[in-house]
Amino acid sequence: MTRRAGGPHATRPTWQTAGATVVGFVVVLWAIEVVDTVASHRLDQYGVRPRTDEGLLGIVVAPLLHSGWTHLEANSVPALVLGFLVLVTGLRRGLIATAVIWVFCGVGVWLLGPAHTNHIGASGLVFGWLVLVMIRGFLARHVGEIALGVAVFVVYGSLLWGVLPGEPGISWQGHLFGALGGVVAAVVTRPRARH
Repeated sequence: MTRRAGGPHATRPTWQTAGATVVGFVVVLWAIEVVDTVASHRLDQYGVRPRTDEGLLGIVVAPLLHSGWTHLEANSVPALVLGFLVLVTGLRRGLIATAVIWVFCGVGVWLLGPAHTNHIGASGLVFGWLVLVMIRGFLARHVGEIALGVAVFVVYGSLLWGVLPGEPGISWQGHLFGALGGVVAAVVTRPRARH
């Protein structure tokens, strides 16, 4: 049976699905920040708090929380660009990579972050996506993805300094474990060689 193009069962191009997914994610971040602002920023306490029982919840929710509009604005454009580049090569592959980065970053910060700190924000995810896009082409030996990785490095590579201790109040641990999660995600989601 054939289906007419544009009918109810027509498949959207991958780039449209990737774009809609990442825009939806960023819209959710902004909606949560509206709720958090109305709630006098009480949601911010649910970040990753290293080695505490309460901090375990932060592994799941911390990337959705931001310490204010400036923090959210700083993460929004890189999240849109890099999230799209991760998802456009395949939604399933991109979502698995995102889940790996999300969990690896949160668990890493929970295990090794400094005591009595609270880590929130999507920047760990952004760092993971950045590293993933930069290296996945080399792992897959795919010329187009290598070129894309080089271009992303030229545009966003300076962000990688954020994995080093620096500005007080910035979770360089979240950046570091997000970046390491990007490496793990690139390995986990690389195409398997066919024999």
